[in-house]
Amino acid sequence: MNVWGKVPERAQMFLGFDWGQRRVGVASGNRITATASPLTTLTEQGPARWQRLQGLVREWCPDALVVGVPLHPDGAPHEHTEQARRFARQLHGRFGLPVVEVDERYSTTEAQAAGARDADAAAACIILEQYLRSLR
Repeated sequence: MNVWGKVPERAQMFLGFDWGQRRVGVASGNRITATASPLTTLTEQGPARWQRLQGLVREWCPDALVVGVPLHPDGAPHEHTEQARRFARQLHGRFGLPVVEVDERYSTTEAQAAGARDADAAAACIILEQYLRSLR
């Protein structure tokens, strides 16, 4: 797990992301209940995507951000792994918040199997809850 910046022990509020080239699922969660809720899926590209992300960071005031990083089933990286990690570094650079990378294997499949209406936001929720459980 890579961490860009130190996540403070007192960190309570988090935003989680299921990164994708075309869509980014977003969820919010907190340390107290170790639960998350799906928020939205961003479909904007380029500067418009960053404007939406900035709006979400301003609205939710998270203490840290959590990004799902895709890996092959055996844990090996693939072409999208580095792109998700780049997204994590960009989040840290743009917003100055700690960013944690979490293995996101099967999160979208799990969200779809649960019948999620917005699989990307639900996958972000799964990723964020996985991280929140690791804090206990």
